[in-house]
Amino acid sequence: MSLLQDLTKDMVAAMKSRDKETLNTVRMLKAAVKNEQIDKGHDLTPDEEVAVMSREYKQRKESLEEFEKAGRDDLVKQTQAEMKVVEKFLPKQLSADEVKKVVDDTIDQLGASGMKDFGKVMGAAMGKLKGQADGKVVNQTVKAELNK
Repeated sequence: MSLLQDLTKDMVAAMKSRDKETLNTVRMLKAAVKNEQIDKGHDLTPDEEVAVMSREYKQRKESLEEFEKAGRDDLVKQTQAEMKVVEKFLPKQLSADEVKKVVDDTIDQLGASGMKDFGKVMGAAMGKLKGQADGKVVNQTVKAELNK
């Protein structure tokens, strides 16, 4: 089942249960996917769908940080609820240990020996972890492993 079909199914379920918060979030996600389809000019591949959902999640995460700094508890709760809805459409996120293992494997494969190889390792690791780990976590892990 494609992402658009999943979104439509969840949208109908939210309408039937009169869950306005979920309905609004799913509608935003569906619009983002449709806009991406229009921009690309074709149906999205699974990787492109994951990229759209990751971008939507990242936007909400950044907004959450700003709302917390500003003391906007009402917006913090709303954004957290939106993030939970978006998480349902993302692949399972890897733990820090699993990210470290992938980074270590990538370093071994590339023969990286120090921070001069950071770009190569980061690019290869992000390719392997696409949508499964936050870029900040991967960045910190690569830096820690290359500084050993």
